[in-house]
Amino acid sequence: MKEDSIKITFLGTGTSSGVPMIGCDCAVCTSGDPKDNRLRSSILVNTPGFTFVIDTTPDFRYQMLRTKTKTLNAVVFTHAHKDHIAGLDDVRAFNYLMKKPMNVYASARTNEALKKDFYYAFGENKYPGVPELILHTIDETPFAIGDTLMEPILVWHHKMEVYGFRFNDFTYITDANKIDEDQKKKIIGSKVLVLNALRREPHISHFTLSEAIALAEELKVPEVYFTHISHQLGLHKDVESELPPHIHLAFDGLEINL
Repeated sequence: MKEDSIKITFLGTGTSSGVPMIGCDCAVCTSGDPKDNRLRSSILVNTPGFTFVIDTTPDFRYQMLRTKTKTLNAVVFTHAHKDHIAGLDDVRAFNYLMKKPMNVYASARTNEALKKDFYYAFGENKYPGVPELILHTIDETPFAIGDTLMEPILVWHHKMEVYGFRFNDFTYITDANKIDEDQKKKIIGSKVLVLNALRREPHISHFTLSEAIALAEELKVPEVYFTHISHQLGLHKDVESELPPHIHLAFDGLEINL
């Protein structure tokens, strides 16, 4: 890795049920193309001397194993839905390996959900081996993780506030169906944009494929990847062939170097 480079790895690119979905025998869920197999959405960010993830999905343990991740310095959360926080317990492996607590960055609402869902990590008399966490409350104010400055972007997941993040020339937004104009301004100038595109049919809280394409074109970002994809969107190769040249479907294991 170059001295100032950043590598982003897509740990998962699927929606809350993952792909294949339990009990489904549709063409996507039974596809033999590895790009049609999608764990829940998350990314791993490697910078020189520092590593963090955005969201810890129910697949977090397997995601760490298949990327052979041995060090993790921080966790950043977009919001408190289970498909984005459920794997947090497994950071205790990094507590053990690195001999220190895990720094966690999340909104006040998300931190309250973490305290409720992982109550055993915050009690006065902790059972040995529970996750060791240091919660940091974030808002729209930029904050640093190591040498990386994170700029939160407030987006709407129906009526729920969710944070996307811009760092360097990269913007990551998942679980959204509306972005206010003042927040769009934070995205403009990015070289790479990751945006959710759930399916073709309208959805109450996610961008559809056409809505995601329209937003990407409006923001004029030169390289765009769609994530948080459901089996309803279609086969990876078919959807990819429909997209403009600068827009792609992300897939599990995809790496981007900045």
